Amino acid sequence: MAQGKFPPFLLAGLLSGTLGPHPPRSARHLTALLSLQTQPVPNSVAYYLHHSPWWFHRVETLSNHFIELLVPFFLFLGRRARIIHGVLQILFQAVLIISGNLSFLNWLTMVPSLACFDDATLGFLFPSGPGSLKDQVLQMQTEIRGAWPKPKFGSVVRRAANVSLGVLLAWLSVPVVFNLLSSRQVMNTHFNSLHIVNTYGAFGSITKERTEVILQGTASANASTPDTVWEDYEFKCKPGDPSRRPCLISPYHYRLDWLMWFAAFQTYEHNDWIIHLAGKLLAGDAEALSLLAHNPFRGRPLPRWVRGEHYRYKFSRPGGRHAAEGKWWVRKRIGAYFPPLSLEELRPYFRDRGWPLPQPL
Repeated sequence: MAQGKFPPFLLAGLLSGTLGPHPPRSARHLTALLSLQTQPVPNSVAYYLHHSPWWFHRVETLSNHFIELLVPFFLFLGRRARIIHGVLQILFQAVLIISGNLSFLNWLTMVPSLACFDDATLGFLFPSGPGSLKDQVLQMQTEIRGAWPKPKFGSVVRRAANVSLGVLLAWLSVPVVFNLLSSRQVMNTHFNSLHIVNTYGAFGSITKERTEVILQGTASANASTPDTVWEDYEFKCKPGDPSRRPCLISPYHYRLDWLMWFAAFQTYEHNDWIIHLAGKLLAGDAEALSLLAHNPFRGRPLPRWVRGEHYRYKFSRPGGRHAAEGKWWVRKRIGAYFPPLSLEELRPYFRDRGWPLPQPL
């Protein structure tokens, strides 16, 4: 990439966004980052950042607003401003990677920012000296500036194509901009058959409280007696056992753990796949169990019942009683997410939906 050239495709990044005309109160009052415990799959760094002083969280939120809303316009302000944009965006994504398990999203977001750095900026990465690649590039740039060729027919056609593409993107972006400014903003959708310009986002909002669905099983014949012993299934990364340290997996991604986060603030009627998972656990399905970190019935008879319990989770306070007991989380039961289910009860449910009937192993 020659010095001073601006990649047009970066303009597409300016056409997306999630802040409408009425941003949430937490965004206006700089409190949006006060609760890092509500992200999909928190890591251990998020635990400590969550307990940072209030002023630190407000600086975080203000920095977020600055980098996401103002810094993108640096792309139009010349070479130096464009380089600053690239540096800030990459550092911003690096902070997000450190503070949460957001899979590969932040790593991919870094890639377009690399186009902000021209050959002269990245020259320090290569050996210098007479005859080196860096020397040849600098000499070539000097020659080009000294004898800039007159525009040829191919160059004119290319510029016309670039302008035409820009006009097309601007025209197709009209409904996207109206959606951005709407109080009923729609995410993750397209507005034309070409699918060139769309709205996207990992999630539209973040809850102020964290809830979790804990799957439990029992080998007891009766699931409704007070003496019934229920044992927890443990997922690979999502919060479960309050004493387990939050994991760090980025850029890897446990999709089931991520989906369990979404299911926790909805109902099982909106997420019937979780009932499908319960049937797999009752049947001891090896593929389903491979997605979990702990199967309490490993090497034992299969469970007769599986249920979903709904809990509210929050980080324990450093230095507090729960932290002294080795607990990273404090949880409180909200109620039942779905009632105890047996494999026989689920067979009609599976059959009505055309799902393969689980066979006990």
